Amino acid sequence: MHVVIVGAGAAGLMTALLTARAGHRVTVLERERLEPAATVEDAAGRAFRPTAPQIVQPHVLLARYRLLLREHLPDVHAGLLRDGAVESRLAAQRPPTLRDLAPEPGDDRYTMLLTRRSTLDRVLDAIARTEPGITLRGGATVRGLRTEGGAPPRVTGVHLDDGDLAADVVVDASGRRSRVDAWLAEAGARPRRVVVADCGLAYYSRHYRLRGTNGLPGRADNRTILPLDEFVAGMWGADNGIVLLGLCPLAEDHRFRVVRDPAVFTAVFDTVPGLRGWLDVLEPVSDVFPMGGLHNTLHRLVDDTGPVALGLHAVGDGVCTTNPTLARGLGVALRTALDLVEVLAAHPRDPLARALAHDAAITEGVEPFYVDQARTDAARLTRVRRVLHERGVLDGRPAAPAAPPAPAPSAGRVGFDELSAAALFDPALFRTATSVRGMLARPEDVYTDPAVVARVRAVQAAHRSGVPAPAQPDPDRLAKALAARA
Repeated sequence: MHVVIVGAGAAGLMTALLTARAGHRVTVLERERLEPAATVEDAAGRAFRPTAPQIVQPHVLLARYRLLLREHLPDVHAGLLRDGAVESRLAAQRPPTLRDLAPEPGDDRYTMLLTRRSTLDRVLDAIARTEPGITLRGGATVRGLRTEGGAPPRVTGVHLDDGDLAADVVVDASGRRSRVDAWLAEAGARPRRVVVADCGLAYYSRHYRLRGTNGLPGRADNRTILPLDEFVAGMWGADNGIVLLGLCPLAEDHRFRVVRDPAVFTAVFDTVPGLRGWLDVLEPVSDVFPMGGLHNTLHRLVDDTGPVALGLHAVGDGVCTTNPTLARGLGVALRTALDLVEVLAAHPRDPLARALAHDAAITEGVEPFYVDQARTDAARLTRVRRVLHERGVLDGRPAAPAAPPAPAPSAGRVGFDELSAAALFDPALFRTATSVRGMLARPEDVYTDPAVVARVRAVQAAHRSGVPAPAQPDPDRLAKALAARA
């Protein structure tokens, strides 16, 4: 088959490598000019693009992603390690409250990879350029879908500025800013089915380089995320001695817009007791990068009537976007790409069967993580909005966040927050919670597992005082920091 992939980001290039190695002819179309990065730092230096602000934000490659990469794209995995990606093993992820974490067989499966997204993109681009069966076309803007009539219409290629390009399969890998709905409308097709839930956060991050390896306030081969009363703060280890610091307030909390100023960013981060020590061992190497407009979304090319078009598939953010805090985006991208390759092999001549099979794979392997993230974000948003309204930061009545209905409280089920809290004190539950965060297990299967529920209840009974809350910024100091604009 000739597979045309729209978008040369991580999702598009992973899909291209997998489909080409499955024997298909692949053309990747990217509207921006494709210039190879000579070095890791060259890639980082030109990574920021207004059309893809997520590239420069904190990333980790979750445990499930690492395992799938090692199995299906081992040269990409090897390239990441060669270019400085750091393996974050289970011991590095151990919280300070968990005193005993004896190694167990199989602990390697929990290992994450820490790297800048630009490093991953560089590795993928370099390998795709030499892969037989892949043609990369930069500066190629897709203007619409080439279709044959019918209900639903059949996609037979794409319209470009310089003519049409025929294809047996078109894959939308153009991300959260995809124009596929407009293309479908022009072709007389129904729009994608979509559900949206609040994420509620804005992101502000900055890249730093470690001055050395002595006297660090924590482990640089890990990430630390603190959900504070008014915002989220975090540090993310990355490749080649790079560390990313981030501040994630509610998007509606306009006080934080000034943290685009590096002096304000530093002053605000310095108010966070659990993380401020990192400022003493880091040298900034970038500006502050903002990112907003974040939502949890799930798009489907199949609705109750059936496929909205035949011969059209989506991968990555074109299927699902989630709050970046839990870093599930790349895992979704690789999972949807692998599923696509499987359905192309299973149904080479039946586009209807392919559409239905790929959608069924999304139901099985992607939707559970969307639902989990949306519910987790809704609970977090409710708590933070309540605090901000009580403190007079937000006016009016707190809005209820949109999210899939949460299951009713039950003695036979625990939630993400309950599991995460109990995991701070129990090695078995720590591994269980890590499997959920790392996409190694379907969240709801874990939350309703009788053995997990019983163990969480036992830990809750033994720690009735609850989880020690992270030390909060002093309100007056935070207010002064937000007014520290140079």
